[in-house]
Amino acid sequence: MRQWIVQKGAASLDDYELREVETPAPGAGEVLVRVRACSLNYRDQAIARGVYMGGPVPEDIVPLSDGAGEIAALGEGVTGLAVGDRVAGIFFQNWMDGPPNPGVGPALGAAGGAGMLQDYVVLPAHGVVPLAKSLSFEEAACLPCAGVTAWNALMEGPRPTKAGESVLVLGTGGVSLLALQIAKAAGAKVVATSGSAEKIERVKQLGADAVVNYREVPAWGAEAAKLAGGGFNHVVEVGGAGTLAQSIAAVGFAGEIALIGVLTREGDTSPHGLMFKGASIRGIFVGSKGMAERLNAFVDAHGIKPVIDRTFPMEQALDAYRYQSSAALYGKVVITL
Repeated sequence: MRQWIVQKGAASLDDYELREVETPAPGAGEVLVRVRACSLNYRDQAIARGVYMGGPVPEDIVPLSDGAGEIAALGEGVTGLAVGDRVAGIFFQNWMDGPPNPGVGPALGAAGGAGMLQDYVVLPAHGVVPLAKSLSFEEAACLPCAGVTAWNALMEGPRPTKAGESVLVLGTGGVSLLALQIAKAAGAKVVATSGSAEKIERVKQLGADAVVNYREVPAWGAEAAKLAGGGFNHVVEVGGAGTLAQSIAAVGFAGEIALIGVLTREGDTSPHGLMFKGASIRGIFVGSKGMAERLNAFVDAHGIKPVIDRTFPMEQALDAYRYQSSAALYGKVVITL
């Protein structure tokens, strides 16, 4: 079988290698998954550059957390699953449900965990979740990280998004577009930001009620707040340090900022602006298996289809990485196996 490898100490895509290896067999309590599609996240770019969670990977790893396929074999003692079941791996292999905790286990696609960018992968039986019935393998591969992150940000906090509330999403990457779709399905008003006239039109067609061009409006947080009647109930903050101050300006009284962002590392991160509004920041680091299951049920119930920008065959995985890091990106990039 084929597998992509991020070599120990990798600092660029030059340190990736496509290898042929023996197909593994599942052990007791494990399943063998035939991977059919994977998707890329910003996290995967950080791993490629050697700047993710402590620096370059300390050992050879298989990349990507997000993949979907079908069960090819069952290990001894596995119940409740069958060969042919369509499944995806969950991001944190031991986080079944409930709040964040120190025992979530290894994350897929990084040091210490399995990776999905290979023809077959062995995972613990508890580390997979059935796919949404309405999605293809390619669409389902967009959800394990980006989809669960968006779901957690909007629907799993102390104040889940309700009909009539307002939501701000930043940009048009995978998390933001999935958050837009989830929020609209929940009955919320959604404002998006973009610096591209073409993407502004596309995000309106996807359902955004209004869009602010951050290149034309430097104080876009305050401008977006006006469109929400003074401030947002929910802000899906994917930008990081460079956009947090704008998100604080945008959030409304008693509103919540779901802090996801790592795209920028420099900027004003003072939380003082929250004090005057009684608003809060909640840290989001993907989510649990239970969240993935609830997301899949919601996707089926509301007919949500993840936005796939481009697909690439496995042999062209590095081209997929390059495209995903370009300014042209709109939604998700998928690799088919």
